[in-house]
Amino acid sequence: MTNRRKPHIPKTASKVPESEQWISRTSGRIASDGYSWMQAVHWAHDRGAYLVGRSHGPRRIGRTTLRLAQELSRLTPCRPGVDYLARVLHISPRTVKYHLGMLRETGLIAYERKGTRVRGRGGRASEFLRTIPAAFDEALGVRTGPSERLIRSVRGISAGGRPVMKRLGAKARRRVPRRSARRTTRATSAAARCTPMGVGSGSSSSAGGIPPESKLVGVRGRDSPARAGGAVPRRRLNAVGRRYQLAAQLVESVDWLHRASVPRIAWIVRCVADAGWTAAEVIALLDHVPAPWPVRRPSGFLARRLKGAHLLYDTPAKREALVAAVAAHRQVAETEQHVPVVTEGPWRQPDSPAVTRHVEAVFARLRQDDDGDALEAFAVGEDGLVDLHQLSTDEIIDLRAAAQKDPALIRTALAEYGEAYTRRLFTRALVDQVERLSNCRQLALHCLGGRL
Repeated sequence: MTNRRKPHIPKTASKVPESEQWISRTSGRIASDGYSWMQAVHWAHDRGAYLVGRSHGPRRIGRTTLRLAQELSRLTPCRPGVDYLARVLHISPRTVKYHLGMLRETGLIAYERKGTRVRGRGGRASEFLRTIPAAFDEALGVRTGPSERLIRSVRGISAGGRPVMKRLGAKARRRVPRRSARRTTRATSAAARCTPMGVGSGSSSSAGGIPPESKLVGVRGRDSPARAGGAVPRRRLNAVGRRYQLAAQLVESVDWLHRASVPRIAWIVRCVADAGWTAAEVIALLDHVPAPWPVRRPSGFLARRLKGAHLLYDTPAKREALVAAVAAHRQVAETEQHVPVVTEGPWRQPDSPAVTRHVEAVFARLRQDDDGDALEAFAVGEDGLVDLHQLSTDEIIDLRAAAQKDPALIRTALAEYGEAYTRRLFTRALVDQVERLSNCRQLALHCLGGRL
């Protein structure tokens, strides 16, 4: 039996320069399909090499990189959006950018078109081509030749690289699952879990050295990982967690914040969140002065409202008073909103007998006043018009003054009583003035000698 020499796994790997991360400058070849490309990705993952020169973020291809590569292998063309990958993989956009950068720096993807932000048309995602680095071909003994479509195409593979390629193919066919939450279990001692057994005869009992049952129950209670009621203790939020929690509650509760970004709102409410404000207190502050509708920039409007609020309401007592005042104002507004509105309609008999008697007394008194102060009707001539001699001088003066203020009186009199009767009542000058105004099609206003 011959001992095969294990391949050397480098601890570090040089990253591809940024100038060679374009398809026109890459040293690798274009993958013919997603399956062969995933073989190269798993090969880079199994190497376990650290990328040199990364100042922040992950430096080695891991499980998240494999899950991201699986999504890229299914896209045609490979033009993923950062928000789409973050939503599908349940990771942050910053993490997506980190792992895309690692795939570029290891030579597994190359730019065909780089994304830009076009004003008026929105952002455009970068388009990549899945590439296989030259180091992969050298390590597995893959023979390639020139190709117009793929830069280089596969012509063969060495015998030593075939088992490795088979193993990589099996990994490429499997789906990399999302890492589940780890469950911590605590081992229980054998003495607390098992009952000792003894066999024999004699005066001494086999359970002579065993503690009482009550003590055994206590030991089980201390060693058991489950608490009373099965409750699992929750992690305590830090300052950043409280900011995000408050931001999520505000985005869910406030109408004009529904489309806002939770990270942006978390940055805006950082001062009030660090001061211990609750969502109810922030909402009370926002409702203290009604917001204009619609709110054009929700995040900017929220920042304006919260500016200096943690200094003005610096104690819990002040914030409680603010919440109580806003709640009382809402209650008054709701009460006024539900007050029934009295509308005009036919009168009906009151239900209460006392109210009925009071209404009848009021109507009787009104009838007496009308009968006592009844006015005498004017005498009407043969033409059906009232004789103007029956009107006093003061009444005629009042009618003419009212006609000067409201020309509609003269127009109504002309339509009802005729021109001769109207001229006798309102004078010729007033009637001529109204007729000129009616016939005039354009009214020119003169101010300071000029036409407006």
